[in-house]
Amino acid sequence: MDASFSRRKLVTPAELKALNTRSNLWGAAQMASHLGAIVCAGYLHSLALGTAWVWLTGFVLGVLLNFLYAAQHELSHATVFATRRINVLFGRLIGFVMIFPRDYDQVMHFAHHTHTQDWEKDGELVRAPYTLVTYLLWLSGVTYWRNRIFGVTRRARGVIIEPFIRAEEEAKIVLESRVHVALYAVILLGSVALNSWAAMSFWLLPMLLTKPVHQLQNTIEHLGLSHEDDILKNTRSTRTNALMRWLCWQMPYHTAHHVFPSVPFWKLRQLNAKIEAQAGPVHRMGWIEFQIEVIKRFAQKDESQWPMDEVWIVPTSAGRETRVEA
Repeated sequence: MDASFSRRKLVTPAELKALNTRSNLWGAAQMASHLGAIVCAGYLHSLALGTAWVWLTGFVLGVLLNFLYAAQHELSHATVFATRRINVLFGRLIGFVMIFPRDYDQVMHFAHHTHTQDWEKDGELVRAPYTLVTYLLWLSGVTYWRNRIFGVTRRARGVIIEPFIRAEEEAKIVLESRVHVALYAVILLGSVALNSWAAMSFWLLPMLLTKPVHQLQNTIEHLGLSHEDDILKNTRSTRTNALMRWLCWQMPYHTAHHVFPSVPFWKLRQLNAKIEAQAGPVHRMGWIEFQIEVIKRFAQKDESQWPMDEVWIVPTSAGRETRVEA
């Protein structure tokens, strides 16, 4: 692959046009299967309440709820359904469940795609470099949920500090946050008035406690890769199985997604094959393998002390890049 990354060398215009075709049928099938799995898990969870099985059913329910963010991600790209308004509708509903408002998420995520691995402009990288402690807190979900809850309440007060939010976008994001907070307050007050634990038992607790499972996918996609403006150097795919690819809405093909974000999730495997045929294997690791390597690296030194223009977390064997030693 040339040092100057060019998408045009990977697929032809005709191939890209075919890959970009949306389908209400494929989108509905994936959405129905994921939501159906949540309903089934919720039913089993209701039967398990008061028994030891509640830990298992709660775990399954929580994991399914957390990975619903994969749907929100695709809906932000308008690649789930051919009809844009359906993408927006489901994006708003799922964003409410995830405590991650749709418009805010879309603005942040588009900044991530436009400026991937840019410390100052990447919407998903506006943070201090990790230490071992701060990384483990993020992986556990503690700082993730702190940021989500404090963030939506702060924006509801009209306080915008995110550098990736343009002035003309502030009003809609503040309004969206206020609607979310108001509806969360209604649920809270209703739960208290009815003496109901349903929201806590079937939504918040399962989702909060199983966040670390979702973080396994969230953290693997860019960490430890180069901060150069080259997708094949700054983005990582995930080595996993068919079940997890379904759960993640095919996001384990993450490099392919970053190369052409307009390609629907159900065509990413096909796109990935075309990319690797032209450019060779993309960066790819398994969840557990990656976490072991990250923790080992952060035990040696903080993220800020690793080179920004080199790859320093690669597979233990058959890696795309040579490992950078401590």
